[in-house]
This record gives sequence, structure tokens and C-alpha cells, in this order.
Amino acid sequence: MIEELVNRIKSIPPLPKTFFEIEKICKSPDGTIAQLSKVVERDPMLIANLLKIVNSSLYGLGKEINSVSQAVSVLGMKEVYSLAAVVSIKKLLKVDMEPYGIEPEKFALLSNMQGSLVKNWLKRFQSKKADTLFMPALLQETGKIIIADKIIRNNEVFQFKSEIQNTINVAQVERIYVDTTSAMVTAKIFEHWGFEDFIVNIIKYADNYEDAPQEYKEYSMYLKVIKTAVAINSPLSERSIALAANILKNESMDVDMFLEAIEKTKEDYGDEL
Repeated sequence: MIEELVNRIKSIPPLPKTFFEIEKICKSPDGTIAQLSKVVERDPMLIANLLKIVNSSLYGLGKEINSVSQAVSVLGMKEVYSLAAVVSIKKLLKVDMEPYGIEPEKFALLSNMQGSLVKNWLKRFQSKKADTLFMPALLQETGKIIIADKIIRNNEVFQFKSEIQNTINVAQVERIYVDTTSAMVTAKIFEHWGFEDFIVNIIKYADNYEDAPQEYKEYSMYLKVIKTAVAINSPLSERSIALAANILKNESMDVDMFLEAIEKTKEDYGDEL
């Protein structure tokens, strides 16, 4: 089963040239907003996404932004890079999330919520870590697309969906059906696409951060907390929030700040849940 998933991952096309141009500019100490804007302007789908996000309630700017250069300036290079990755992946992967019991639009919404939770929570006391974790949080569930495809091909949608809807451990259900988890699959996809090792590994260990090498452990723990709270089968429910808070308690970390960030995220997305 794992070998079949690996072969499926190897068959995924490379990310588009535009993404790597954006990555080069964003990672260069000499990269500029003007250079980045010129590249973004060549991708209509990316433009639409950037303008939608920058004009959303998350930023509360009070005035509408219509130009790419303004949007890039407000969002910043790291966030534009993260969103470029999201848009590029959407273009490459056919999304059918029926096995997980949600529509593709809801899946995209949950990914955005996980990214927002990083900002609402970690930006307040771990700004650099928040910047590092924004893209992994947005994309850490990508492997579910490949797992969903496999479940559909195996004609196991009904059984898988039933178990997903009732579980408090989505990763465990994934292991039962495909011998691995979406975190591991996502890590394999990112490795296939040439993402940096640090990003690959913090996602890889997100389901079992206790086993992660020390340099990845804290970051993987944050990803685990975020995807537990914004669970695919019960996002921001009392149960999911309590499970996420328990992880923090076990790590002797501040729970109150996390719960405040949860409330802010609920305010941002309450009408869409």
C-alpha cells in the first residue's frame, strides 16, 4: 500500500516555474517587493487569491486593495511565498475529499484556518516561528488528497468516511486503511517537490512529535496542536479544542493565549464553519 502511494507521489508533476521564481526572490537577501510583484502579475489565479486574502476580515484594512504591488506589500514576502505554494498545489492536484466527508471548498477553508491560527496564536510571542510555520500549517494536510484518491480507487469510501466522522484520531484511521498518515504523505510530496528538509521533517513528525529529533520537535508539536484544533471532521469544536489544549498542558505551555487565538479564529471564520 505504501509503495503504491509513493509511486503516485512520484507521478505528480513538478511545481510550476512561477513558484520557483517567487521562492528565489523571497529567499534572496536582495529580493524586492517590485521583483516579486512582477512575477505574481503573471499568475491570474495567484493574483485573485492574494487580493481575496488581503481584503478579508483577517487584515481589517478598512479600504479595498486592488493592485498586486499593494497586496504584496501588505502581506509580505514570506506570506506571498506560502500562498504561492498553496495556489501551485491546487493547480496540480485533483481534489476529491469525499472520503473525509467534506467538499473541496471546505478542505481549502480548513487549510486557511490552520494558517490563520498560526498567526493569531504564535505571532504574539513567537513571531519568527510563526513565519516559519505559516506555510507548513497551510499545507500540512495536502497528503489527505492522495489518501482520499486511494480510498476512492479501493471502493472504501463509505467505511472510511464513517470511521473518520466518528474518530478523535484521524491519523489512526488513515494508518488502518493505507498503512501511513497524511503527515507522512505530505512530507513525501514536499520531498518530491524539493522543499527544504526542515519543512519536510516538521510535517513528517506532526502526528508523533514526541519521536521527532530535537531540532524539529517543537515545530512539529505546534503543527499537531493546530491540526488537532482545526480537525477535518470537527474544526474548532469543543472536543477538538480540548484535545489541542491537552497537548499544550502536557508540554507545560500557556493554554490561555492559545484559547484567545482560537476565539479570534472563530471570529474570522465563524460564518463559514
